[in-house]
Amino acid sequence: MPHDDEPVFKRSRWGTNRYYYNPANPVGLALIVISLVFAATMLILMSNRAGPFAPEPAPTRGNTPTVAPAAP
Repeated sequence: MPHDDEPVFKRSRWGTNRYYYNPANPVGLALIVISLVFAATMLILMSNRAGPFAPEPAPTRGNTPTVAPAAP
């Protein structure tokens, strides 16, 4: 059972100054789940080349330039 005094972040015990989400705290557990869902969504979008990772649309043949080329 989580305690009310559990911090959201805990210091790593590996001798570094890094912190990690504390799964004993409900907010820390929610942050872990949100991070995993976000990372999985981004990886799926990248592999499918969708959303912000979609390639630029190819110009069609009927498009003409709106600015005339400058003379040399």
